[in-house]
Amino acid sequence: MNRQSCRSGKIDCVVYFMIDQNGIRLKNIYYMLSYAYQVLRQSCYQKMQTEKFEHIHDLLAAILGKGVAQQLKQGLYREYISKSDCLTVMRGKLNLTETMQNFMQHKQMLACEYDELSENNRLNQIVKTAIKVLIKQETVQKQWKAMLKKELLFFDQIDEIAPSAVDWERLYFQKNNQNYQMLMNLCNLILEGMIFTTEQGTVKMASFLDEQRMSRLYEKFILGYYQVHHPNLQANAEQIRWDLENGRVDFLPVMQTDITLRQGEKVLIIDAKYYKEVMQTRFEGKKIRSEHLYQIFAYVKNLDREHTGKVGGMLLYAQTGEIVQPEEYFSIGGNPIWVRTLNLNLPFLEISKQLERIVQEFFGE
Repeated sequence: MNRQSCRSGKIDCVVYFMIDQNGIRLKNIYYMLSYAYQVLRQSCYQKMQTEKFEHIHDLLAAILGKGVAQQLKQGLYREYISKSDCLTVMRGKLNLTETMQNFMQHKQMLACEYDELSENNRLNQIVKTAIKVLIKQETVQKQWKAMLKKELLFFDQIDEIAPSAVDWERLYFQKNNQNYQMLMNLCNLILEGMIFTTEQGTVKMASFLDEQRMSRLYEKFILGYYQVHHPNLQANAEQIRWDLENGRVDFLPVMQTDITLRQGEKVLIIDAKYYKEVMQTRFEGKKIRSEHLYQIFAYVKNLDREHTGKVGGMLLYAQTGEIVQPEEYFSIGGNPIWVRTLNLNLPFLEISKQLERIVQEFFGE
């Protein structure tokens, strides 16, 4: 399904995936989020596994409501905000020019510049905006709307922010606000992945997530699953060095894996792919996407510098509704390469079994 979304005066064509019609059970979105962002595995979120959700907005409203409630118990994050004001007593630094102007106008006020701890910062502004967006949605159940409305009272002194004004890449996390990381990822899905503007300028919520954000979630989910259930495999996203004999490495692209699993000398590199269409169509029929195969082959061969054959690669696609679904094994240059699909429209226990089979097949666990 194609949609046009208008952001900052520009028209962007975005491909969207229907959650309940194109291959992912809604309940599985919760499980994917819980593995991608481990904080969702805490006890305060556990009851959500038994909740029944009809719409993606409803699910995200429930998760955000629980997350904000947890944060309110600890207190909203505060940071120093720079302020300028005319005061009767000295505070911070004196703005001499402005103070002299006050005196010339017979105002006995000192122009001061100072820093003040405030909850009205960018992180809380984003959370408030996401809450207000979800409250307006008809597809959010009354119980979650009621929870969000109560929580909104604690944001009375916090400004809203236009979603287009958020620079997500520049959000900074440290010890005092690290609990906000999951909330920011969730708000990003709500404010960036699910809002589009009609030609008439009306803002609406989509009942689906865009391909780019679902792709990131898919990668994080698989990585998180193996980190939780197979800590012995040292699951991680790693950079692979080019096996250069000469030349400048800084001119070459970075090779960053989605998931790397290690057990002794055996290594499996998994490249998680989330596309509307898994295969590409050529004159001779359906083919594996060439750029994906070249990519995983480059990762494997550059990591297996000694040519041991103990490094394998896998293209793991999210299964779509296409008739042809790749389930292939190749031995290329002495290294095993798999092309597989993961069916996300099954009960989560079955998804888990699919991921476990990958480990059993390569590592023999």
